[in-house]
Amino acid sequence: MPLSVHKLTGRLTFRQLQVFKAVYEQRSYSKAGELLGLTQPAVSSQVRQLEQAVDQPLFEYVGRRLFSTAAAERLADSINHIFIELSNLQTDLGALKGNVAGELRLVAVSTAQYMVPYLLKGFLNLHPKINVSVKVVNRATALQRLHENTDDLIIMGMVPVDRALVSLPFLDNELVPVVPEGHPLLSLDRVSPQRFLDSHLLVREPGSGSRLALEQHCQQKRLRFKPGMELGSNDSVKHGVIAGLGVGVLPRLSIPAELELGRLKEVSLEGFPLRRDFCVVHPQAKHPTPAMQAFLDYVGENRERFVSEFLGV
Repeated sequence: MPLSVHKLTGRLTFRQLQVFKAVYEQRSYSKAGELLGLTQPAVSSQVRQLEQAVDQPLFEYVGRRLFSTAAAERLADSINHIFIELSNLQTDLGALKGNVAGELRLVAVSTAQYMVPYLLKGFLNLHPKINVSVKVVNRATALQRLHENTDDLIIMGMVPVDRALVSLPFLDNELVPVVPEGHPLLSLDRVSPQRFLDSHLLVREPGSGSRLALEQHCQQKRLRFKPGMELGSNDSVKHGVIAGLGVGVLPRLSIPAELELGRLKEVSLEGFPLRRDFCVVHPQAKHPTPAMQAFLDYVGENRERFVSEFLGV
């Protein structure tokens, strides 16, 4: 007969759960011991006590490889929820004391990566106990992660309108047409958008937000979109243009030094620059943690300052 919840909790310890989690993730008693600062016999003892408490084997060796049993898979799922709740509890208790703490997992699309560090500097000065991680991806991956709800907040442009999302716009993202210094187009009095696009256009990969913005613009204006070369990042496009491989449409935030030094020249084109708002986004059903709310509040309260700092307006 299964143990009652009262009896089961009386036989379990958080240390056992912590050790189990390490063994399960590392697939090794010795590696789990190194991670936790325990000897291998101590790890084995904790796992054995846990197996006795749940009355189920949790790990088994086949040859030299360690495998988890069905009971271990179910236990791992429950333990993940337990530790997430403990982390949330720690964060909430800190917030009650007036100290916002905890984890903040941010995802930024590639075009936003240039200004995220500057956002975080002021934010972390206000909230030094928040541990922030940032992952930079293209727009397609950001949308996938948004759908899977794997992160706290997404910083992106061109927010989908067909999803239940909360979106906080905070900065204009200008995409500007550029050529290298000395390019033949610079000698012309007037350059048509189509002539620029036909001058061996360097573009990001499919799934990139900046590419999608340019594709949509071309579709709306009935311009022919014919990439001369695909490159995997804005930096690659930037250096490709500087090297003379072609022309490009790049985020202004990514090229201030190159424009100032004259290595890149902005071309005056009808309909450009393209403008899209950078936004902080999360699913509508997601309940913001104190760390998330602190970041949302910080961004919302400082929008005018960001415009002045990043765009010089």
